Amino acid sequence: MALSLPATKPHTIYFRACTLSGSNCLASMPDTADYRLLGPPEARHAAMITVAALTDEASSGPKDCSVKRESDALGPAGKTRTKKRSPTFLCSGDPCLDFFRVLPATPAATVARLLAAAWVADPSTALRLVANLRGVRGSGKSDRESFYAAALWLHARHPATLARNAASVAAFGYLKDLPELLHWIVRGGLSNKAERRTAVSRRSKRVGTAATAIRRYRCDPTYRFLHDRTADLFASLLVEDMRKLANDDVRELSLAAKWCPSLGSSYDRSTLLCEAVARRLFPRGSSPELADDLPDEPYAYRARERLRRTALVPLRRALQLPEVFMSARAWESVVYTRVASVAMKNYQAVFLKHDAERFNAYLADVKSSKKRIAAGALLPHQIIESLGEDGDGAGTGVADMQWRRMVDDMRALGKLTNCLAVCDVSGSMSGLPMDVCVALGLLVSELTDDPWSGRVITFSERPEIHLITGDTLSEKVGFMRAMDWGMNTNFQAVFDKILEVAVGAGLPPERMVRRVFVFSDMEFDQASAHPWETDYEAIVRKFSEAGYGSAVPEIVFWNLAYSKAVPVMSGQKGVALVSGFSKNLLKLFLDGGGIVTPRTIMEKAIVGPEYDKLTVFD
Repeated sequence: MALSLPATKPHTIYFRACTLSGSNCLASMPDTADYRLLGPPEARHAAMITVAALTDEASSGPKDCSVKRESDALGPAGKTRTKKRSPTFLCSGDPCLDFFRVLPATPAATVARLLAAAWVADPSTALRLVANLRGVRGSGKSDRESFYAAALWLHARHPATLARNAASVAAFGYLKDLPELLHWIVRGGLSNKAERRTAVSRRSKRVGTAATAIRRYRCDPTYRFLHDRTADLFASLLVEDMRKLANDDVRELSLAAKWCPSLGSSYDRSTLLCEAVARRLFPRGSSPELADDLPDEPYAYRARERLRRTALVPLRRALQLPEVFMSARAWESVVYTRVASVAMKNYQAVFLKHDAERFNAYLADVKSSKKRIAAGALLPHQIIESLGEDGDGAGTGVADMQWRRMVDDMRALGKLTNCLAVCDVSGSMSGLPMDVCVALGLLVSELTDDPWSGRVITFSERPEIHLITGDTLSEKVGFMRAMDWGMNTNFQAVFDKILEVAVGAGLPPERMVRRVFVFSDMEFDQASAHPWETDYEAIVRKFSEAGYGSAVPEIVFWNLAYSKAVPVMSGQKGVALVSGFSKNLLKLFLDGGGIVTPRTIMEKAIVGPEYDKLTVFD
């Protein structure tokens, strides 16, 4: 595919004391450049290391993204059956909506296939949906792995679009996403899982990684363009932060110093980003130690060291990052009100061990509302996971406080009016999906108003509405997990129960439950006497027959596990199709009005000034 990249200043890569034999790309690159990337010191001996030739596969991910459909016979209007034989649809009829249903368990090849189809249908919407995958704020899904799979597809097919939107895309997650993407590209898209290695093999691996990074930058113009845009972004942010620090204005520092790779780290070795940023911040002639006539190698290493000494270290200290004080064992300097939500979850036991008095005093202040605790970046099930098997976590009460902060923050945005959560914890939902189901079901029960506040309905052959009891988060979670769930997923029985209660109480249509959140994998049991009648079609029919045809509850099908089952088509009124583990998607339904369809909810999720900054370039 022909590239459509803007003209940039030529950059070449200098590989000291070695020539990568057999690489035709070396002769095709210009001999003059503004700077030459050297890489870590070990790279000077990289000629002795066998470096595998780069292939397109390293950056493009799976070549064949096609997925063969199962051999089930198709029914009318594109219908098929779930694994439990209930009629459903193969797709929503809208490629963008099908991509919107991606969730953490979706295979990378499937993410690529769905994104490719969405891009053909509407590139602008598809790009917004890629950003929505990563979004940790707004209505984003906080789905990092699926976002990386989508970003790698963009890098392979539309590199200018990814690179030119680098700053905007990073704003949906965090700045570390950009070094992470560079790292994945250099590593061929492989995960960075720890491996058992000897000291010699570890050193060989580090040298090989550096050599691969150098060759990638030298030979791959699309990678080089993304690398340069990333280095430009970090450099510009660090320059502005250093100016603010010099003026004692540290209130609005960016997190560039936090997420810029540390010198010698795995991300530095695999991307050479520190050197690229250092050359931008501290060019030759900018100080006596970086004289114009200084040879390239000592200049590069001095610039890297200056980046560490004069930019990263002081800015990280000014940001009051807990890791800075923890590594220095300066526990008395940790500012607990500045500890991010994920860090607080991960470090609470360490704080309790090394700084118990101050940490407990801080927690007491949080409990009495004198101070606040961060919870924004955490997903509901992550807070519950921190309770541990004994339901007490580290014994700090942090989970309860973070849960309360999350609920309060959501309530400040609005409320769920007349809503009820249906939680599927059948056998097909075992593991993480079940934990997410319990967490989101509990959250909905605490956000909805009366008469459904604090209630959930079980998903079984004989569903029951339960009032959740307990004062602490642990007690509430324990209550939900102890309910009689059953192991089947008779979706229609849930609405039969709602209808039974309404008819028995003589409720007028206007008092019928307004919206039902269905947390499930969408693999429902066959329960209709009509061969190809979907569960939703059966529910509408039953409500109409009972005189509640105008009061069929809006249904939010919230998919929590990878499944090919699609309950309704894209234009179905009164239904939403969402997926994933993030609480942010609930914001789409706070005090919401108007006609709900799967398409309108998707469009609502990708509007806002942050999305307006995204532009398709190729």
